Amino acid sequence: MTRVVVVGDLMTDTVARAAFPLAKGSDTPAAVTTHGGGSGANVAAWLALEGVDVAFVGRRGSDIAGRNRDMEMMGYGVDARLVMDQERPTGTCVVMVTHKGDRTMLSDPGANGALLPEDIERCKDLFSQGTHLHLSGYSLINEGSRKAAIHTLDLARQAQMSVSVDGGSSSPLKRMGAEPFLEWTQGARLLVVNAKEAEILTGRDTPAQAAKVLTAWYPQVVIKNGAEGALWYTNGRPEPVTVAAEPVEKVVDGTGAGDAFVAGFLPPWLDGKQPADALTAGCRLAAQAMKHLGARPTLDVVDNQIK
Repeated sequence: MTRVVVVGDLMTDTVARAAFPLAKGSDTPAAVTTHGGGSGANVAAWLALEGVDVAFVGRRGSDIAGRNRDMEMMGYGVDARLVMDQERPTGTCVVMVTHKGDRTMLSDPGANGALLPEDIERCKDLFSQGTHLHLSGYSLINEGSRKAAIHTLDLARQAQMSVSVDGGSSSPLKRMGAEPFLEWTQGARLLVVNAKEAEILTGRDTPAQAAKVLTAWYPQVVIKNGAEGALWYTNGRPEPVTVAAEPVEKVVDGTGAGDAFVAGFLPPWLDGKQPADALTAGCRLAAQAMKHLGARPTLDVVDNQIK
């Protein structure tokens, strides 16, 4: 199985799941819990659950939260290469989940915003032919970590690694603009975005149309379409390959489901399996993520899998 190097964001997620509709200007009972988060770190954790040999490169604060996130990554079996920032705290995200499972996120990138090209250089031993790089789009969207992200892509190209990139998040992607993102990531073998991100990058309002436009920049494109499932497209095909979402009886928390999808999709895709098989694996892991609070697999699940 191909080794995967993930470069991206590490966060602490404080998840508040409301028991009832939000009462504006008043109190709403909620379950408030703290979890490891960050799109890049989430992908790495789910990949480890899938049995992939995975390394994660990122930045954390010197605070207790940073130490806990570092230990969690090691607990998943991830080769965690985390640079400690003495000035900035570990990134934090407040995730507000409605009683129906809808999410709104308030993010403070903290140490993630100071990821440097030198941090990537310290991990240059990870960049080698036959290894795959997955870059979190958040690292490109965040101005403070952008140079490090671009340097990461340059190192991967020099090492002749295969590369996948995700879109990060629709709102900050829209603020930054489509053109810079497409320019910086052009040449990646695979782009993974959700339907909203695909629309922002192309101006097309249907995933199938957006996927066809995006293959002008990327050989292969995957678009996650929520409850509708996901599609894969490459030039030369008349229509995209589509797979339905796996049914979830009760969505507890959708945080990290998209990251889990990426982690489910990549191993069979890297092994040369059919796109439909890779899409199905991604939808399976995304459904698993939605059945519990938090963006990553619970460590007791990881422990049971190891046993």
